[in-house]
Amino acid sequence: MAWRRRRSAAAPHYDPAFGDKALSEACQDAAAGRWQGPRDLLAAGGPHDWDRRSHRIRLLANAAADRRVAEAWQSAEPHSPDAVVLRADIEVMRMFAVARRGTMPAVNRLDWTARICLHASEAAPDDPHPWVSLVTLARLYEGGHAETGRWWQELCARDPYHREAHHQGLRYVSARWHGSHGRASTFARERAAAAPLGSPLAVLPQVARAEQYRHRAEHEGPGSLDLLHHWSGDAELWDLRTTMERWIGFRTASGAQDVADLNHLAHALVHADLLTEAAAVFELLDGRATRVPWSYTGDPEQQYTRWRTRAGAAGTR
Repeated sequence: MAWRRRRSAAAPHYDPAFGDKALSEACQDAAAGRWQGPRDLLAAGGPHDWDRRSHRIRLLANAAADRRVAEAWQSAEPHSPDAVVLRADIEVMRMFAVARRGTMPAVNRLDWTARICLHASEAAPDDPHPWVSLVTLARLYEGGHAETGRWWQELCARDPYHREAHHQGLRYVSARWHGSHGRASTFARERAAAAPLGSPLAVLPQVARAEQYRHRAEHEGPGSLDLLHHWSGDAELWDLRTTMERWIGFRTASGAQDVADLNHLAHALVHADLLTEAAAVFELLDGRATRVPWSYTGDPEQQYTRWRTRAGAAGTR
């Protein structure tokens, strides 16, 4: 971007890479059609840091979806597993781009993309991300894909607490796609409870609740929903306190997508009127914002700023 709107010091900061400067630079390369930056980034990743690797692959895939980056990389380095894995995720993002234009991709195109993902799983047999790509792709099949359960098992066999995988799984079983609000809530609570202490998967119930609000608001109108009660029922308050205890209370390191997960938690806390707890989460965020889920309840920047101020005032009492 040639210019950037000046913001006050208190304005939220938006960064899709969540502070990963190397990822930002590689995405710029990908958007410009250069494959060397993505290659170097994926080669430099820590061993078995699958969450960070998946975050990087997914952002690179979005940046390169309308370029021939992966194809050029594969041509130059035909035996690179990283090139095959990135190519597979790019093809999945291309299928979602078709769907966003209003026409679901043809089944033969989806099947072709699935075969590329399966080839990536063979090229990188220990890497869970090709299976993340497949679980993501499965949403685009009418009625879901018959192999989704097996793909999920393959994914969890490689990383049972994979952050991106669980968020994609939650979307698959949501009312928006191939499940229901009840099924999504059950999935979120069960997977959050099974995750180890300190895992960001603890926030899955809040993500499920936000998506339920979004879906209902779109179909019933936002005026038909009582936002406070949507978040402050006994079960929702229990979920929030459990998330604070199991994740924030044991959080010792920053995960690759913690900014997104902390924003979901802060959003749920403020709408449940747990402002003191929200103040602690806003402090962890330190001004780093995401538009989702704040955009579900109004202008995202205004929502974030207003609630941060209110939570901060409550936290100093």
